[in-house]
Amino acid sequence: MIFENIKLAFSAIRANKMRSFLTMLGMIIGISSVIAIVSLGDTMRSMFAKEYENVGVGLAYVYIITEDGYYTENEMFTQEDVERLKEAMGDDLTYVGFETGERTDLQAGRKKEKVLISGLAENPTAMKDPKIVYGRMLNDRDIQGKRNYAVLDKETALNLFGVENAVGKTVKTTINQEGTELMVVGVYENTDSALMRMLGGNGPKSVYVPESIMVSADSSNWTIDFCMNTEGDMNKTLERVKTFVARMKNHDLSEIRSESAMEEMGMMDSMLGSLSMVVGAIAAISLLVGGIGIMNIMLVSVTERTREIGIRKALGAQTKDILIQFLIEAAAISAAGGIIGTALGISIVAIGGAVVGITAVVKPAVVAVAVIFSAVVGLGFGLYPARKAARKDPVEALRYE
Repeated sequence: MIFENIKLAFSAIRANKMRSFLTMLGMIIGISSVIAIVSLGDTMRSMFAKEYENVGVGLAYVYIITEDGYYTENEMFTQEDVERLKEAMGDDLTYVGFETGERTDLQAGRKKEKVLISGLAENPTAMKDPKIVYGRMLNDRDIQGKRNYAVLDKETALNLFGVENAVGKTVKTTINQEGTELMVVGVYENTDSALMRMLGGNGPKSVYVPESIMVSADSSNWTIDFCMNTEGDMNKTLERVKTFVARMKNHDLSEIRSESAMEEMGMMDSMLGSLSMVVGAIAAISLLVGGIGIMNIMLVSVTERTREIGIRKALGAQTKDILIQFLIEAAAISAAGGIIGTALGISIVAIGGAVVGITAVVKPAVVAVAVIFSAVVGLGFGLYPARKAARKDPVEALRYE
């Protein structure tokens, strides 16, 4: 009987194709909207997670904020402080240094390029590990020897020298208001994702140099940058760093502040997840509208097929048979709309991702829930019309014209 009722349901849908499609339309729009919005949120979460992994989830920096907000020399960090922190934390930190950066020009002959010169301390690849295409990355000997070496991106190399492979060539620049000549030892390729390129805009390209040529023994900075070993408990490592800095600088622990990629990633993921759920819930309201449309059409169908119901009951059909027949018909309309809406939602996400140049994330669980939910909505809103049909008196139904 179940299979027979399914056949009857699809026969009724085929008999009224346009009306059935218009009934499905509410479910199609609702399901496609929910899938598109939730998948967009999952895609953004995945993209940000990958970006933090590429940049480094262990990245962090520490600074001091006093109650009165007044900075003295004791609130600033020196090279000695950096060395003490490095020694105290051992293998728990893979990199410790200042955040040194300076926007300036690189000049080769008559050509100039705006760049951001970034200084790197020992174990530089723990902080920055670009994809080197020519030459090599900076190493500890370059930092310890205070060598005037530079690693630049291939676009800057091409603009300055007319070739991407600029290894061995020299450029002139200004560091700390002093003219400096740098030799290119490496050229890297910018592997930023579409998201980072959009967020970064048209900012200057980064040129990496030894931090030792940008700072001196008496230099100070308001932060210390470091990279935590991701194989350990990073939360505990961060607390240990703050505790050590508080003791080293003779400050209360509450005045020691930190920012980390790990914390930012958690906040971003939580924010995007909540936003996706809220917007998805708003879009799901259209499913209720679609369900009301199904109920309306099923009530019309019950009225139109009153005589058919009477004939079936006269031939021995029980109340439950009529109930199941109309319930299956409502569920079939709703499920068909859900399947079409699912395909449409996935297509929207895939096409949008292809246009922007990102990989769309559509979780199978979201698709399964969407289709099942659409069928449940059909059953829920089809129950009243089905019960109304099932309770009809066969004699009165046969008299109906």
